[in-house]
Amino acid sequence: MNHSAVKKAYIAAILNTLIIGFSFVFVKIALQSVNSLDMLAYRFTASFAAIMILILFGRVKLNLRWKDVATIVPLAVLYPGLFFAFQTFGLVTVSASEAGIIQAAVPIFTMIFASYWLKEHSTWQQKIALLLSVSGLIYIFAMKGVNVGNTSLLGILLVFLSVLSLAGYNVAARKRTRKYGVMDVTFIMTCFGFVLFNAMAIFQHIAEGTTWNVMQPLFDPMFVVSILYLGVLSSLMTAYLTNYALSKLEAVKVSVFTQLGTVVTMGAGVMILNESLQYYHIVGAGLIIIGVLGVNIPLRQRQRTSNMKKQA
Repeated sequence: MNHSAVKKAYIAAILNTLIIGFSFVFVKIALQSVNSLDMLAYRFTASFAAIMILILFGRVKLNLRWKDVATIVPLAVLYPGLFFAFQTFGLVTVSASEAGIIQAAVPIFTMIFASYWLKEHSTWQQKIALLLSVSGLIYIFAMKGVNVGNTSLLGILLVFLSVLSLAGYNVAARKRTRKYGVMDVTFIMTCFGFVLFNAMAIFQHIAEGTTWNVMQPLFDPMFVVSILYLGVLSSLMTAYLTNYALSKLEAVKVSVFTQLGTVVTMGAGVMILNESLQYYHIVGAGLIIIGVLGVNIPLRQRQRTSNMKKQA
């Protein structure tokens, strides 16, 4: 693979991390107006509307046949389908800190799955660097405090299943994006999320008899801005960027970038929400960054680069 393609893939992974990192600010804003399931429905409605507009105006061209759709749909079932469904219902009885610690394991399971199904074997350096990154994330959440008072075994299981779903998606998408166009895969994922989460939200409103207030949040400008960010950037754009990065880089290299999202989220919280920055945030962020660099930059390459600079 040429250097330019690899460089673009890393740029895609970094942009993806930045968008996701800031998305948590907008999630907090959106959740002031709706519940988690409604937010997902609105989010993927915005994603679907955005991609349909791009298609109608000729900015995006698809190359799909019905048998291609049948092949790609299982990927969409894993993400966004199962991932968001398990995560949303798991967070009912699991705290955000507990969920964060459990989800730190995504790159570990991605590495295991990629080794078995893709034959992408990692080096000892990558394994150690990955553990550093995971330990940094766990350290941050542990220092913030983990409340186990209302935790249920079912909630932990659901969050863990969301971890397996995302890890499975990373590996499956790595394989699918080699065969199908990145935008084709992204389109199917967006359509699946749109249909699934709107159906779930509508069913919930019918069961609770609250269909009359479905449109009410749209009168709140901050909610609309948040949903546009979450739908267009943090769902549609990140799906494309992730699929593009996975088409060029090993699954574990892309997966470990998700840990950086926590670092970006901390910065966004300090800048936008005036949240405090503690010493353990800095320590944990340092471990995460070192781990991400260790997974993606081979030690030999760094030594070779250093020797070339000395010779120059």
